[in-house]
Amino acid sequence: MAATNIEVWQSATVIETVSVADGILRIVLEPTLPKRAEPGSHIDLKVSINGEETKRSYSVVESSQDGTRLVISVMRAPLSRGGSIFMHQLLVGQRLEITQPLQNFPLRVGAQHYLLLAGGIGITAIANMAAVLKRLKADYTLVYVGRSREAMAYLDELSELHGDRLQVHVDAEGTSLKVPELVGRADEQTELYMCGPIRLMDAVRRNWVERELDLPNLRYETFGNSGWYDPEEFIVRVPKLDLEVRVPQGRSMLEALEDAGAEMMFDCRKGECGLCEVRVIELSGTIDHRDVFYSERQQRLSTKMNCCVSRAVTSATGSRADAEAGPAIITIEPN
Repeated sequence: MAATNIEVWQSATVIETVSVADGILRIVLEPTLPKRAEPGSHIDLKVSINGEETKRSYSVVESSQDGTRLVISVMRAPLSRGGSIFMHQLLVGQRLEITQPLQNFPLRVGAQHYLLLAGGIGITAIANMAAVLKRLKADYTLVYVGRSREAMAYLDELSELHGDRLQVHVDAEGTSLKVPELVGRADEQTELYMCGPIRLMDAVRRNWVERELDLPNLRYETFGNSGWYDPEEFIVRVPKLDLEVRVPQGRSMLEALEDAGAEMMFDCRKGECGLCEVRVIELSGTIDHRDVFYSERQQRLSTKMNCCVSRAVTSATGSRADAEAGPAIITIEPN
């Protein structure tokens, strides 16, 4: 699901920043080469982390018809690699380098029924789709899942816009989403679009397959930063390059290897395209697969991994069985 768009870089001015939920900042940008963002679009944006320039991707929540205003929303991640911290420090008037809107999560118009599923900050990729489907008078249901109402961006606005087409599930209120019930509402004429944490999306995909629904009708986008276990520091060894690198909690394996001078192949950096795949030669610990590229069987085998998002942890529970235990160690061979 890697983007096939041609990147057109441009300058953009920050014209507004406002908090829209706990830890979530709404940022309005005015680009110099305006282009309307279609539903499901994202922009790539250059951020500065520890004095080095790198790239991050953010879904476009809203776009003016002429593309002169693009809205993104950024969650300040507790274990941020630096991108969300940079974004939360932006000031009105500051200039950034961004791409024109890119598309790898398109909304197909014409389905008989739509299920839109957003988990947490995943609403940024789904909100524009819901707005378009409302304008088109399509048959749709928007399902929004979150830990608490305070952490759910745009909840009041979405409720006002979509009325009873919006279904809200809040963990703190004991109304957590029951995935089998959600997927059970789909039939062969239903398309389901989802964006959210890997656990939520994995549960939906499993149920979708179990019900033998048409796989092309299940469409998704992920952030590539949510996993099954809390991130730990681990060691990656690359015998072919004579490298041994420590990967800290706040860095990906791909970034740590790049920092060490390794030339790596990659594209999406979100665990979707598989271009950064590496072969696992030896493993002391467990792989926390955070991609949506491999099948469940491939992830279980753990002979390969997407190094842009997946990590190693010391045990299958994601916690150290022995306080004196060292970090997990993984030996790989790049493709």
